[in-house]
Amino acid sequence: MNVYTLLVEVGRKAGDGLPDGCTGAALMCYAAARDEAEAVRETVAILKQADMAPLDVTGYGTLQERLDEGHDIDDDERALMQRAADEDAVIIAQLQPFFKDFGGPAGEA
Repeated sequence: MNVYTLLVEVGRKAGDGLPDGCTGAALMCYAAARDEAEAVRETVAILKQADMAPLDVTGYGTLQERLDEGHDIDDDERALMQRAADEDAVIIAQLQPFFKDFGGPAGEA
């Protein structure tokens, strides 16, 4: 069993629990699975059960794959990955809502 890092973009859906006024969100997830395809399937299924609307999933690989690519992975992130492995679970580590009026870097529109 490996733990895969996934970035999931979600749209809006009634009852999704996202903040008012946002157009969707990005969720950083750690998913325990035999392979990345299974990690994606399990993560999408769990998000749908939570009344979220997954639109796109980007996989960043396992801990070792990320280290091999030079990613800097701190102790907190490693702990969340270990928790996903220990619990054979999908852990949503971070949620970043998207807002239509966000100006981007330096307030650009």
